[in-house]
Amino acid sequence: MEVHDWLSNLDMPSNYKPFQVTEIKFKGSRKEFFLNNDNIYLEIGELVAVEGPTGGFDVGHVSLTGELVRIQMKRRKTALDQVTKKIYRKATEADVEKWNAAKGMEWETMHKARKLALDLRLQMKISDVDYQADKTKATFFYTADGRVDFRELIKKMAESFRIRIEMRQIGMRQEAGRLGGIGSCGRELCCSTWLTNFKTVSTAAARYQNLSLNTLKLAGQCGKLKCCLNYELDTYLDALKDIPDRIENLDTEAGYARHQKTDIFKKIMWFSYQGDENWIPVKAARVKEIMAMNKAGKKAPNLKEEAVQIAAPVVVEKPFDYENVVGQDSLTRLDERSRGKNNQNKNNNQKNSRNNNQNKRERVPVGEKNAGPNNRTQQPQQGVQKAQQGGKQPNGTKPQQTVPKPQHVNGPKPQNNKPKQQPQAQKPVVKAEGNVAAEGVKPEQSKNKNRNNRRKNNNRRNNNNGSENKPAAE
Repeated sequence: MEVHDWLSNLDMPSNYKPFQVTEIKFKGSRKEFFLNNDNIYLEIGELVAVEGPTGGFDVGHVSLTGELVRIQMKRRKTALDQVTKKIYRKATEADVEKWNAAKGMEWETMHKARKLALDLRLQMKISDVDYQADKTKATFFYTADGRVDFRELIKKMAESFRIRIEMRQIGMRQEAGRLGGIGSCGRELCCSTWLTNFKTVSTAAARYQNLSLNTLKLAGQCGKLKCCLNYELDTYLDALKDIPDRIENLDTEAGYARHQKTDIFKKIMWFSYQGDENWIPVKAARVKEIMAMNKAGKKAPNLKEEAVQIAAPVVVEKPFDYENVVGQDSLTRLDERSRGKNNQNKNNNQKNSRNNNQNKRERVPVGEKNAGPNNRTQQPQQGVQKAQQGGKQPNGTKPQQTVPKPQHVNGPKPQNNKPKQQPQAQKPVVKAEGNVAAEGVKPEQSKNKNRNNRRKNNNRRNNNNGSENKPAAE
């Protein structure tokens, strides 16, 4: 849509009068010509206030000035007498503020108009709204398959918007040009950037270029055939002059050869025999000669003898500035490490659970499960034994005669359920108490592990901390 002024750097003659007409660009692809009667110095891209189509004023950008406007008018077949609107002034700050406020209302107005059209069940799509800079007129652009009676719609829009309304129907391509977008090539749409006129595009253009007739691939954002199909069509038509148009089966000594495909620019055609999957490349000039022989009633020799030797494409390996380490390391290396750690933790937990179960079995023998807490054996505390053997108590006091108390729950259970004698019937023992305790220890306790012994000793010490230093009962 932009035009480069190639004459901007050239000096004009002294008696030269600049061309009075200037081209102004508005929203979308709309361009109009205006008279510059006051000879205002304008540059491309400046904002100017111009006369509106039905009164008032509008704001647009200067797109072309000077002698290039004269050439543009000839191209569009516009006479100088047809240009009647004029340029008022360069846009001031107040004009720009009004223009920006009017443009800010377009989005909301378009959605309200769409809702009104849906309420009236009109088969039309309002795609864009163009406000005039002074907010006195709005042009609604819509697309529809046929004629639409929108008289009732205009009445409702005039009541809600309080402006002058103009409805203008456009095609699918014009809609895409106004809205813009990204094409399948990854670039901005041609119709919204530089393409000024639309030419008809037919499926024959795709056939000449050997393209697949797939509408999904050949259609653009507007739903019609892509405009770029016409860009290279002339080049293909020039190259197709040396290639026969209607290619029939070639009659050879080995049988009929059917045409498979054609490389237009290399001018090579591929044929194949019935029952043979290999394709035979033949030059287009030779194909013309064979077709002339077949018309004369002669058979051509086997096409395999005249096949063109097509060189394989040479792949040049370029040295890389970096080291290629693809495939040297596994992508799941971190997952394997975490799995190994998890398996190791599971094994450790299983071992600990087994040890705990085994310790529980060793603490409680099978024959002592039914023994009550009152029928357990009375054993001297290990802390008391150590203190008596050493001759002193832990706190430095002298050893005294003590009578062993009944063991708590942490002690071993007796093997039989018979009641023992009361502790009052036993004689007090002073020095032989260690021997009695040694004789009363059962063989099952000697098989316990060091870990269980430490736990038992700690529990006994905690339970008897208050009773070891007291005098024994008489």
